[in-house]
Amino acid sequence: MAALEHFRVAILATDGVEEVELTEPAKSLGQASAKTDVISLQPGRIQALRHIDKSNQIPVDLIVDQANPAHYDALLLPGGAINADQMRMHPNVQQFIRAMASANKPMAVICHAPWELISANLARGRTLTSWPTIQDDLRNAGANWVDQEVVIDGNLVTSRGPQDLMPFIREMIRLFTRSMQATTP
Repeated sequence: MAALEHFRVAILATDGVEEVELTEPAKSLGQASAKTDVISLQPGRIQALRHIDKSNQIPVDLIVDQANPAHYDALLLPGGAINADQMRMHPNVQQFIRAMASANKPMAVICHAPWELISANLARGRTLTSWPTIQDDLRNAGANWVDQEVVIDGNLVTSRGPQDLMPFIREMIRLFTRSMQATTP
């Protein structure tokens, strides 16, 4: 059996998502036999970016208004300033993230996506990292921000951005695998 067979991961993203922060973790999760769904604000496709330049469009599997957090084992929040800024303000996104946290499901959050944790009231008391420009926002929300390539705090793994993608993916897979092993009889 593959490491994450029968493991379902929700990926919350919209237009402006940093392409590699969605596609590379999703690819690695697929290689570990996990099932991933891109969940967005609108059906169809989302416009990904490579920093500030348009890149590929990514198909949406489900809209957040119809997604049930109970159907997923883990959550991936890719970054991109535009993506995270839009997602954080949507009440159903906040509710989805809070439901995953309340169920103690593992979450992998990179780059600007910790903004979504702030808006879901989940940053206080957590040690995490992010894209450096949002460190003040995280500190003001009560988080302990550190400048490291990857930070693990309980069921949460965070990372700074594309330059730290490989360590982020490695620790995400480890966290998700431990979670699956803990819940498998």
